Amino acid sequence: MGIVNIEDELHDQLRRASKVSCRSINAQAAYWIRIGMLCELNPGLPFQEVVRRELREAGVDPALPPGALPPGAQPAGAGTP
Repeated sequence: MGIVNIEDELHDQLRRASKVSCRSINAQAAYWIRIGMLCELNPGLPFQEVVRRELREAGVDPALPPGALPPGAQPAGAGTP
């Protein structure tokens, strides 16, 4: 483990996000780093798919199958001319 120097504004954003996510500041920073790294390594995958894959690898059984929408939801752009 080491110390990482970050800008004060980014630290403030981490602090705010950690409250919303119910994570410690360090856990929020680790989450952002991990997801950011995975997104960079998989530029063709949407963020949601990156997270879905991570959840599956952790043994979390998603309520909806990949690509499924909740009841009543419409795909992005549906119904627009």
